[in-house]
Amino acid sequence: MSNTEASLKEAMSSIDGTIGVALVDYTSGMALGTLGGGKDFDLEVAAAGNTDVVRAKLRTMEHLGLDDQIEDILITLGSQYHLIRLLRGKSGNGLFLYIALDAGKANLAMARHQLRRIEGMLEV
Repeated sequence: MSNTEASLKEAMSSIDGTIGVALVDYTSGMALGTLGGGKDFDLEVAAAGNTDVVRAKLRTMEHLGLDDQIEDILITLGSQYHLIRLLRGKSGNGLFLYIALDAGKANLAMARHQLRRIEGMLEV
């Protein structure tokens, strides 16, 4: 089992309320791995769409002259949380972990903590 696959399985099993999770390359918009989702929640479409979100935020930071890094981006919907965590380090450059959560079942603080932990274990 690849490290990517193991990390995605860890996210699905250890983070309450997880609907789906993906490892995404934001330079191409392609998902390098996905788990969960389904016919009503296409993770490939979500990966491509959230790539646009990451690129827009990075561009805005550049225009503002902000010399900082994005830790994560949170999008709250009525019934879901969407969390985007940019990976740090050489092997994670240009990648992000994306997780969609059921807002009624998820603990957002714990989800962020768990995603940070999974990022630390991930070797790409």
